[in-house]
Parts: sequence; structure tokens; C-alpha cells
Amino acid sequence: MKIKEIIAALERFAPLPLQEDYDNAGLQCGLTETEVSGALLCLDVTENVVDEAVSLGCNLIVSHHPLLFHGLKQVADANMVQRCLRRALQNDICIYSAHTNMDNAEDGVNYCIAEKLGLIDVELVAQRNVVVGGRTVRGGNAVLGYLPEAEDSLAFLQRVKQAFGVEALQHNEMLERPIQSVMICGGAGDFMLDKALRCEADAFLTGEMHYHVWFGHEQEIQIAVLGHYESEQYTTEIFRRIIEGTDASLPVYETTVCTNPIRIL
Repeated sequence: MKIKEIIAALERFAPLPLQEDYDNAGLQCGLTETEVSGALLCLDVTENVVDEAVSLGCNLIVSHHPLLFHGLKQVADANMVQRCLRRALQNDICIYSAHTNMDNAEDGVNYCIAEKLGLIDVELVAQRNVVVGGRTVRGGNAVLGYLPEAEDSLAFLQRVKQAFGVEALQHNEMLERPIQSVMICGGAGDFMLDKALRCEADAFLTGEMHYHVWFGHEQEIQIAVLGHYESEQYTTEIFRRIIEGTDASLPVYETTVCTNPIRIL
């Protein structure tokens, strides 16, 4: 199977028109007519990830965050992005990224988060449908789902912490009413907090929020912030399902490299 066939499968699931205007999802580097020797899945492309792909004999890296988020004026060794690009090209490795298009896709990143929390009746919020190849594809910036049974704030926050294995979970003061409806926007999702309030969600879960956005919502909504990496850590499971559904015989690996640059003391 050729690399372009894997890319086509990823883009059927999460078409590039679903990405945000600022994004650079899609092919980052490499030749797509090449036969796939193996695929390495990751959140971020780092030098260690590229080295891991080489050691595994993979000529395709599928990442969530684009390696080339901003334009390059040179390709040398001045920074991590340049070094990763050089190593990938030297080893004939193709890099493809599915970022906000995968966030916004139906059954994408936010659905995965909802699944890990055990939510039911999950629906897209802030829909942004696109027409691709004559078919309409649904998308949205967040999802709204429901706990099977209402629970208090402490139980909900413990549920989140356990499901994502986080060392520290940020939250505002405990909500004094039961929680059942939850809005989710993985990654940097504080732009969806107002929408969560308008939908009268009991809780809002995201990966990171600006400091001043937290103010003024005491006893209005339970806010929980996982960490950007932590909220998206299961994205590789989505990549795996798509790729293995396309070619079950293809060697597919999830990186063993923790690319989260943030440490908690």
C-alpha cells in the first residue's frame, strides 16, 4: 500500500477543510507515492520520534500537531523543527499531520475524550459541515455528552483524573449541584466556554485555559483543565483504527516517546 492511500483514509475521516484557518494540517514532508513500510503514530514530532521511526523501519509518521506550523526560511539545525525535517528527509520518512481537522471531526478527538469519560448521547457542538467530493461531512469545535447518572463535583473530577492519568487537575471551586451534562473541547479550548454556558452544561472540560477566562463562573459551571498533552494523548488510538481499517497487515506503532514538554514537580 502506498503512503497516499493511508493519507486518503485519514482525510476521509477528517477532511482538511475541517481544519481552522490558522492550522497547517496535512502533508508536512516526504513522497506519498512510496510504499508504506510501517507507520509511527504520535502527538508531536521530535528528534527522538524520528529516530524511533528509523529504528522501527517506518517510513511514515502520523502526528496530531503539525511539525511545520510556521513557515521556514532555512533548513539547517537552528531549532528542533529544522533538525526533525532534515532527519526525516535524510531517512526518506514522510510526515503527515491531522490536527484541528481531527479535533473537529465527528468521532474525532473530542469524541475520544468523551468515550474515555464514559459519556453517552454525545453530539457535536458549533457544527461546521463541509462538502468534500460531493458528500457532506459533519464537524464541530466541541461535543456535548452526558454521564449515565449525575454525580457530585468531586466524583466527576476524580473520574477525569483517573481516566487520563493526570498528576494534577486544575478546576474552579466545586459546583454545589450534581453534574450530568459535560461539554468537551480538547487542547486549547477556552474559546468554547461561553458556548458551554449557553448550552447550560454542568461542566466544561478542556486541555488549557487562559488565566482571566476562569473568573466569574463560580457555581455557574464546573471547569476542569487537564493539560494540553493529556487531553489529546489518546488521539493515536484514532489514527490506529483508521490505518488498521485500511490495511490490517501494515505494521503500526504508537510512539513510546513522551513528547509532553511540561513537567509537574
